[in-house]
Amino acid sequence: MGLLDSVIGGLMSGSGGASSPMAGVLMNLLGGGQGTALPGQATGNQITGQGQSSAGGLSGLLSAFEQAGLGQVAQSWVGSGPNQSVSPQQLQNVFGQGQVQSMASQAGMEPNRFLAQLAQHLPNAVDSVTPDGRLPEGTVSV
Repeated sequence: MGLLDSVIGGLMSGSGGASSPMAGVLMNLLGGGQGTALPGQATGNQITGQGQSSAGGLSGLLSAFEQAGLGQVAQSWVGSGPNQSVSPQQLQNVFGQGQVQSMASQAGMEPNRFLAQLAQHLPNAVDSVTPDGRLPEGTVSV
């Protein structure tokens, strides 16, 4: 996962780089890491969200945004045009309270601060891993 490490590290420069807790959360979200489940995604033997398994990684993230009615926002990050912003409240709606608590804990942050940071970094992170305006091959992972 060298490309993802370097992309996240570059985005997080000044915030601890690729070793920062927020970088770890972003890598889990984009790379389908086992530590962070999206709504409806299984982690180990646990199922979260709507109780059904779904793809992780970037595809799972985009699917979660679609299910929350924010697909056009997430697609703007993938496409070659300007990135639409996302608010902390919209992220709360996408991930749900339990998942936000879990990710905030992983990042060592209070949930509101975590959501504000995620709203700042997630659009650029997705944009950076989709430089050709489409999902990289092999994106779907569980």
